Amino acid sequence: MMTKGLGPYIVPTHYWYIERTVWLIAGIVLLCSTTLALLWNPLWILGVTATGLVSINVSLTGFCPVGNVLQLLGFTPMLGSTAGGSKFYFLQIDRWYLERRIYLAVGINISVAWALVLAHSPWWTLFTAFVGGAMVWFAATGYCIMANALYWLGAEPRLNPKLMPSARCAQCAVAEVCVSHPKLRPA
Repeated sequence: MMTKGLGPYIVPTHYWYIERTVWLIAGIVLLCSTTLALLWNPLWILGVTATGLVSINVSLTGFCPVGNVLQLLGFTPMLGSTAGGSKFYFLQIDRWYLERRIYLAVGINISVAWALVLAHSPWWTLFTAFVGGAMVWFAATGYCIMANALYWLGAEPRLNPKLMPSARCAQCAVAEVCVSHPKLRPA
């Protein structure tokens, strides 16, 4: 059962962890692909397509190609799975927490939008540009309109467990990566 969240949901922005950086890169790809599709060639909308499909894949399988590159570059995960002891980055997919739902919702929204751009009207690029801008804003400020809507509806976040509607943090399921647990907080 989901309990409605109170107050705004804001992710930590005190350092660049993998998931935050993925949101920034995805937002930039969406903005660039949308701009190029409008100004240069409509086929650039395929960049939006790729971003949407990768986002859906991340939410369902946990595998994120950009997250793996970032891990190789030294970025640390906050929602990375420790199951199996893999050296590859996988998003935790043990349950449908708020941040995982964002990947799915963004993927579905921009997948529908790029299909509408190709089949109906280039005006749908306004939506892909909005989503790209919102993702860049999310990475920069920690605030996301969609995340707050999901939080208000009761989706439990993992990146800011102090706000969890169930108020469980001291013994939370993500104690190893929880931002309120100091052992992984960067100095």
